[in-house]
Amino acid sequence: MHEITLCQSAFEIIDSQAKLNNAKKVKSVWMEIGALSCVEVSALEFCFDIVCRDTIAQGCELHIEVIPAKAWCWDCHQVVTVSTFNAGCPSCGSQNLRVENDDAMRIKQIEIE
Repeated sequence: MHEITLCQSAFEIIDSQAKLNNAKKVKSVWMEIGALSCVEVSALEFCFDIVCRDTIAQGCELHIEVIPAKAWCWDCHQVVTVSTFNAGCPSCGSQNLRVENDDAMRIKQIEIE
């Protein structure tokens, strides 16, 4: 379960930003996760709650947006979006794709008090 490690890293960023801005509490966090990141959203939510326990972020709302991956189709020469590893090109059905971005996880926004 690599979600716990991801949450620990995310919390370090959230905590440092909260301290830089003299926050008393982190109210909400918005994250973007690549569709091909192999991150299980429910596991991430569970781990995030655990990592934030007894911290400035305890009880904060976590908003997660899954971002489709961009891929280049070698057969129809188009940039397409895919949301699973074995998805074919939505334009021509080809499996001959080069994934451009797929596994990012970013903290998009933090709401503090």
